[in-house]
Order: sequence, then C-alpha cells, then structure tokens
Amino acid sequence: MSITRQLLLQELHDLLQPDKVNDYCPNGLQVEGKDDIKLIVTGVTASQALIDEAIAANADAILVHHGYFWKSESPSITGIKYRRIASLIKNDINLFAYHLPIDVHALLGNNAQLGKVLQMDGYFAAPSFSPEGIVFQGHYNTPKSREAFIQLISSKLGRVPLVVGDTADPISRVAWCTGGGQSFIEQALMLGIDAFISGEISEQTTHIARESGIHYVAAGHHATERYGVKAVGEYLASTLDVEVKFIDVDNPA
Repeated sequence: MSITRQLLLQELHDLLQPDKVNDYCPNGLQVEGKDDIKLIVTGVTASQALIDEAIAANADAILVHHGYFWKSESPSITGIKYRRIASLIKNDINLFAYHLPIDVHALLGNNAQLGKVLQMDGYFAAPSFSPEGIVFQGHYNTPKSREAFIQLISSKLGRVPLVVGDTADPISRVAWCTGGGQSFIEQALMLGIDAFISGEISEQTTHIARESGIHYVAAGHHATERYGVKAVGEYLASTLDVEVKFIDVDNPA
C-alpha cells in the first residue's frame, strides 16, 4: 500500500487549487524526500516536535498548514530552520505545506471544519471577502447565551477562549476566520453578526467589539486550525492507497 510523491502532489493540487490564491509562502512540495510514500503524517505546523514524531512513526511524508519559506522571514537556512530541514533530508521525508488553500477550502478547510466542529446549523463562505472562503458565516437556529456559547467552544476546542464585548445579547449569527484573522472583524460586521471568532486578538479588537455591540472570541490560533489539515488527510486516506496519521502537537497560542 503506497503512492508516489508525484501522485500525492497532483492530488493535493487538484483538491486545494493553490494557484487560485495569492499566498505568503510556497504551497505544495517544500522539501523533497523519497518517491514511495506509505505513511503521511499530518499536523498544523512543521515544528521540530512534529518532525520528530513523524520520524518515530516512520513517515514518508508530512502534510502541514504552516510550513516554511514565508515572505517575511530570512532566506538563510540556519538555526532552527536548518535543524528542521536537516531532519527531513536525513530521514528522506517529504514536506508538503498548504497555507491559505487549507483555510479556504469549501468543505475541508479550516473555516468550514470549524463551523462543523461548533455544530452550526448552517454555514458557508461569506460573500465579498477575498480570497473566497477566508471568512465564513453561520447560524444557530436556537440562539445561545454568551455562557452557553463559551461552554460549547471550550468543550469542542479543548481550551477556554478569551471573549470580549459588553453585550449580553444571545448569539445566533456568527462569522469567523481561523488563526490570525482578527483584522476581518470590521468587514464582518456588515454581515449583521452577533459574534466573531478567530484565533488571536489585537489591542484594538476589544474596542471594536465593545463599540459594535458584538461578542469577539479569541479561541486560539492552533486550536482553530487543527481541523483543516486533519480533514484533508482523512480525505487522502479515503481516496488513495496510503495510510494517514494526524498528530496534534499542542500549542497554547
């Protein structure tokens, strides 16, 4: 039971369509390893901890949401980056990384999967955002109290979120952008929402939420972005002749 590196790359390209987004990093095969792939490890970030877990599992490939070679980082392969890449090369492991394509995918992306995890009664890509799917919106048929909403998020994501906003109004209409998407809050207000969810919070986010009369939820960058790459891996396991294992390296951020 195995596939070739090229088959996996083509399958991911067809599924995630990276050419349709203008991203901050290269999407696709970032570090080349062996051609024959029997086991793929999926995870959020290509950290040393995830690489070490993949090596211990005898993985042939790693698929992540956060890879390497970001626009703002130094191009030098030294220090932490060197040690990570050296570990991959030494063990002949392929590294595949897809950033925005895993955020925005209509069914398997981080945003779509978060709507599923939080048991929305309906959810879809919000209009007028670019790229399409970077912000999702959804609703609960029965409005939730602030306390019930926080409890749901806490139980599903495994951490208590930071919630700001002075309103006690019930929550039915929700918008979200996983990870570091707090800057979309003002644009999302035009959707007529009761709450906005992202992974992080900025100083000004608190004031915008308070003055707009909505709830803002910072549920964790890592916690909100566990589900897209996991779903992509499960899709690959169901369609290709390959084993896939999701490994969650905990990150409180």
